[in-house]
Amino acid sequence: MLQSAKGIFHAGKIELTESPPAGFEGPVIVTFLSGTGINLPDRGIEPEQARDLRHRLNAFAEDWQRSEMDVYDAL
Repeated sequence: MLQSAKGIFHAGKIELTESPPAGFEGPVIVTFLSGTGINLPDRGIEPEQARDLRHRLNAFAEDWQRSEMDVYDAL
């Protein structure tokens, strides 16, 4: 069965932003995604709205990155 974990490729290295499957060791396949992510205008979100939202949510970033918060990822 295939399982995946998200990550970022930068400066020739891959950094996982999610934990890999527990206890997994073995071969992997890396797929490079095209584009930069979600197309906000297609979802009715203007650049100013996106900047405002990023600014307001930034206050929570430190909490979201805590390892204790991983339990909420499975919900």
